[in-house]
Amino acid sequence: MTETSRREQILATAAEMFAARGFHGVSVADLGAACGISGPALYKHFSSKQAMLAEMLTSISERLLSVGQERVAAGAGDPAAALRGLVDWHVEFALSHRPLIVVQDRDWESLPADAREQVRRLQRSYITLWADQLRALRPGLDRASAHAAAQAAFGLLNSTPRAGHAIPDGALRDLLASMALAALDVPAA
Repeated sequence: MTETSRREQILATAAEMFAARGFHGVSVADLGAACGISGPALYKHFSSKQAMLAEMLTSISERLLSVGQERVAAGAGDPAAALRGLVDWHVEFALSHRPLIVVQDRDWESLPADAREQVRRLQRSYITLWADQLRALRPGLDRASAHAAAQAAFGLLNSTPRAGHAIPDGALRDLLASMALAALDVPAA
């Protein structure tokens, strides 16, 4: 296993465990055992448990933004197409990374201050990406309202860890996407 894939495996395991038991409810020994290594061996990959949390949340925020930018670019100047691409991407993220949503919500205060600021900066850029497309779609929409609409859509889409347990992911994907597009008043393709 390469160093990168080992780190990714550790982060995925940590996300599951932090989501289930909380950041402070998981010891380094617990995490090491779940990864098939000793707790102290984790320090070969990360300087601390907080460093794991920081990398976990900053890397996913970076990915949300970079893929979001790709989706907007693929919309080729059509804000409705760009917004459909953004919604599809965020639904895909939310369904694939439920534990990270829980960890972000619950363990935010456990992030080191510099990582919190980096995640906030990335999140503001991601919100602005959505808001800019909303304003391009509806030129009369003011910046504050566009930001609020984007954040409201995130609230809907990020509810996946707590919603849809009886609904298969494919059906939940369709439901969330259609609800978010309707909430944002994005015309159908």
